[in-house]
Amino acid sequence: MQNYVGCDISKQWLDFFDETSGRCQRIDNQADAIGTYVAGLCPARDFVVMEATGVHDRLLRHALAKAGIGFSRHNPAHTHHYAKSTARRAKTDPLDARMLSSYGRRYHPEAEPAPREEGEHLQSLARHRDHLVEIRAKLKKLRSEAFDAMVIEDLEDMIVSCDTRIKTTESRIAEAIRQSEDTARDNALMVSVPGVSKVTAFSLLAHLPELGLRSPKAIAALAGLAPFDNKSGKLNRRSQIQGGRSRVRRALYMAALGAIRACERFRDFYSAIAARSGSKKLAIIAVARKLLVVLNAVIRDKKAFA
Repeated sequence: MQNYVGCDISKQWLDFFDETSGRCQRIDNQADAIGTYVAGLCPARDFVVMEATGVHDRLLRHALAKAGIGFSRHNPAHTHHYAKSTARRAKTDPLDARMLSSYGRRYHPEAEPAPREEGEHLQSLARHRDHLVEIRAKLKKLRSEAFDAMVIEDLEDMIVSCDTRIKTTESRIAEAIRQSEDTARDNALMVSVPGVSKVTAFSLLAHLPELGLRSPKAIAALAGLAPFDNKSGKLNRRSQIQGGRSRVRRALYMAALGAIRACERFRDFYSAIAARSGSKKLAIIAVARKLLVVLNAVIRDKKAFA
């Protein structure tokens, strides 16, 4: 029998609930404490269920992968809805760990692949570049509103510094891609698709490692580009996209704009959707989804766009 171990994660500590023993245990979110706890788990029996909490689950994921323990992470919105469905009103860290164990028993999630150091390094660099771009945009806005010469000069120096840091980070990203043969190959395949720039390519490599491994519908849902129906009785509203990874969606939206300009195939598809729906934005989203499906097939089949 599979034993589902729920884990509630915070920056300071981890709360575990073992469904077999019915015991809760709190440990520090530190490598030594995690290693000691994971050593007591059984690879053939135990499966850890947790919520996706950014970087705070990193040490646990690596320890579990090293020990051969299966684990899965889940969208907190989904697990919170599940908790409400059980009519539970109280909320504490041990109760959340118990709920996650029950969630695993109810849905039997598949184990996630072991984390890859090179993938996490690339993701960290890509996020750092995004933050620098955001800072530069804010500085440019401040410069446009400034009127004092000294302030303007200082802001312009900061903008130049940001430009330099962005270029340096992009060089490090390019080097990280070159160091991995598989990543370099996938990057070359992606930039062969019209509209896909080097920024779009490394953004997808960093934030959508499932590319080429999932079905077209599943990959579209991960990116938040899968339309969901909204119908009830006589109500029949237009389907809408929701959820998914916002950074991936933004990258594909910009790539779709480039694909429409650069490729007749995507331009004709855009024109047909825009004419039928009466919405240019909806048509761009449709192109973004089509572009994602093409990229998924390109990576899956290891063949450049033709």
